[in-house]
Amino acid sequence: MLGDPAALAGQLFGLVALALCIVSFANKGDERLMLLLISANMAFALQFLFFQSWTAAALTVLVIARIELARRYPRNTRIMMGMLAASAVAAALTWQGWADLPALVAMVLGTVGMFMLRGIPMRLFLGLAAMAWMASHILIGAVGGALAEALVLITNMITIYRIHRTNQVLKAATTQPV
Repeated sequence: MLGDPAALAGQLFGLVALALCIVSFANKGDERLMLLLISANMAFALQFLFFQSWTAAALTVLVIARIELARRYPRNTRIMMGMLAASAVAAALTWQGWADLPALVAMVLGTVGMFMLRGIPMRLFLGLAAMAWMASHILIGAVGGALAEALVLITNMITIYRIHRTNQVLKAATTQPV
């Protein structure tokens, strides 16, 4: 595997995605998070292509579209359902076996999270999606991608804590008597 140029290219794109994911989830702002995730998912799509994981690659391309649509049409149930339907079609057309299931689960969790939630709840759903993506990376042997998702989980948990702490400080400041 180490001598395989496609596998090496896949690992390289996984490491690029790793760097982009860390920067993404370190941001408290939802908008910047989503913009950086687009770049990371471009790298992930290339990684999956080099590993010939067609379902994960197709769903990752749809993740890029989903991020844009969720930014433009937050809480739009019809567009979210359309994205979920497109994901089901993409998965059906590229399905190679049960190793493709974690990518599909990740897509569903991420889609619901991005369309219907914001702040901490959105990041919780994205954290669950990251766990499913990590399983997908592990199943195909993508070390960079698996490491990226593990670090995304850690960074995401830290950011959730930071947002919670900021919310607590703001809440305490607004409830103080004048």
